[in-house]
Amino acid sequence: MAFLELQGLVKRYGDFTAVAEFDLSVTKGEFVCLLGPSGCGKTTTLQMVAGFTPPSSGRIVLDGKDITAVRPNQRGLGIVFQSYALFPHMTVADNVAFGLEMRGVAAAERSRRVAETLELVHLGPLAGRYPRELSGGQRQRVALARALVISPPVLLLDEPMGALDAKLREEMQIELRALQHRVGITTIMVTHDQAEAMTLADRVVLMNKGRIEQVGRPFEMYEQPNGRFSSTFLGKANVFEGRREGDAVMVGQTRLPCVTDMLTGPVDYIVRPEKVELTPTGALLRGQVSARVFLGNHWLFQVDTPLGTLQATQVNAGLPAVGEGAEVGLAWRAEHARVVARGA
Repeated sequence: MAFLELQGLVKRYGDFTAVAEFDLSVTKGEFVCLLGPSGCGKTTTLQMVAGFTPPSSGRIVLDGKDITAVRPNQRGLGIVFQSYALFPHMTVADNVAFGLEMRGVAAAERSRRVAETLELVHLGPLAGRYPRELSGGQRQRVALARALVISPPVLLLDEPMGALDAKLREEMQIELRALQHRVGITTIMVTHDQAEAMTLADRVVLMNKGRIEQVGRPFEMYEQPNGRFSSTFLGKANVFEGRREGDAVMVGQTRLPCVTDMLTGPVDYIVRPEKVELTPTGALLRGQVSARVFLGNHWLFQVDTPLGTLQATQVNAGLPAVGEGAEVGLAWRAEHARVVARGA
């Protein structure tokens, strides 16, 4: 049963539609990521849920109650911004206690809940420090503690790791996911980082130009993109324009295998780079390696073929990789190709 429902949310600014007919049901305890490029409407959607931006039309229903017209401070939601918005003149404990103080919680109860929440985010020993004395990851955890201490029904995160360096970002992703599991709180997070969404989310909502492109579990969305945008935004993909003919797709004069389905006519043929094998025999295509990049655990190749440039990856097995300028054969299995209607 849905705990949070966004029903036909629309946000217009004059003639410009920032969010169009946004429908989403979120179950209690679910972690949902709104993912998409800058300007796609994901932050506007989060701000409508938070109450900072009124929708032009549509409803927001939380636990069976319509909160569309409820003021932000009366919704009781926990919110973490990219900037963290900590009070520099307050200690960690005072920052975390601020929301409880504004709600009139008694001092003894405040102290107990602040101490419990700081332990939850592993910051108990730092309660007396000021934000300037903390690392980026520690400041982020203070912001999370401040959002969690009020026991909100929903936690809203707006690019919460955008200010962290790459290594710390990865560490905090793991920590945030573990924390969300421990607390069991319903969470909606905005991000433009595909890897972050795939790491954290139970479900990903991929947005583009104010609309939902695809919704699903990360693995399903990656393996079964519903169109060109989804396939190229969620990871790398080779996409060819072709025409469906029986159990294959014709791209120019080249016949590429696929699993039979009901599609006919113009299609996009999609295959992920890691599904493409460099092979001396049984090749579907032949080409010349134009670029080779070492990425630690794997190699990335760009191969010029009669159909255009194709990307392929190869696991680093500790052996020399095929060099630039080499002629190679390329092959993949029919079930690893995804065929969608052109323009989907």
